Amino acid sequence: MSLGVLNNISAIYAQNNLNQTQANLQSTLTQLSSGSRINSGADDAAGLALADGLHANVAALTQSAQNASAGVGMLQTADGALAQVTNLLDRAITLATEAANGTLNTSQVGSADQEYQNILTEIANIGSTTNYNGNNVFSATAVNIFVSDGTTSGASTFGQTVGVLTKASVGTTSGGGGADLTANATLDATTATSILTTLTSAVADVAYQRGTIGANINQLNAAANVANTQTVNLSSAENNIRATNYGQATSDMAKYQILSQTGIAALSQANSVQQDVLKLLQ
Repeated sequence: MSLGVLNNISAIYAQNNLNQTQANLQSTLTQLSSGSRINSGADDAAGLALADGLHANVAALTQSAQNASAGVGMLQTADGALAQVTNLLDRAITLATEAANGTLNTSQVGSADQEYQNILTEIANIGSTTNYNGNNVFSATAVNIFVSDGTTSGASTFGQTVGVLTKASVGTTSGGGGADLTANATLDATTATSILTTLTSAVADVAYQRGTIGANINQLNAAANVANTQTVNLSSAENNIRATNYGQATSDMAKYQILSQTGIAALSQANSVQQDVLKLLQ
């Protein structure tokens, strides 16, 4: 190989290799410091697209689980209110049975009726004032609970209808509204039997409504559990793609650090070779 000073090919090669080593070392240090193997599209374009897609799925599923939990909270509020309605109806049945006894005088029957009227008013109040997040719970309008993994095919909507609660509609049946407590609404010795029949029907209707609500609670809990399970699995998949392999990265760091040192030494030697030209001129 002839000696010359126009181009130092050895130094160019050494510098080029050193630049590549420094770039690889910088990338490895970034992986170690960030904990992520993919810090830009240049690191792994396909992996980045897949990991970001999985992350979007996880975000949608996490919120979906919260949506389902919020729906469960609303239904549990309705169920708790209906439990109190059942207690009130039980007391009303006691009063109606008591008022039908012929040994009571008019004043005593009137007192029983006053408490009975208060019970009817309280049932109506429960129906009109029970709310969840500022919205009336007892409504004929369906509340749509949305659950999704972020895709169209993975989206589901659960329509939850609690039903109205008034004096004229206590509980629900498979056909719709519940018992009407406004008919024969005054307790006396002559109305024993019709009011007791209505109250017994109301208790059964409330039980049916609570059973329906319970089934809906179970459905939403199942949807939340599925969303949570998918979140764990997709998060694991994303982690496998995105996370830094510290064993590999630390090994690469040691390798590139050695190559960087040897590259600097090689570049220094390549530059010193041309100094031999000066010896020919002496």
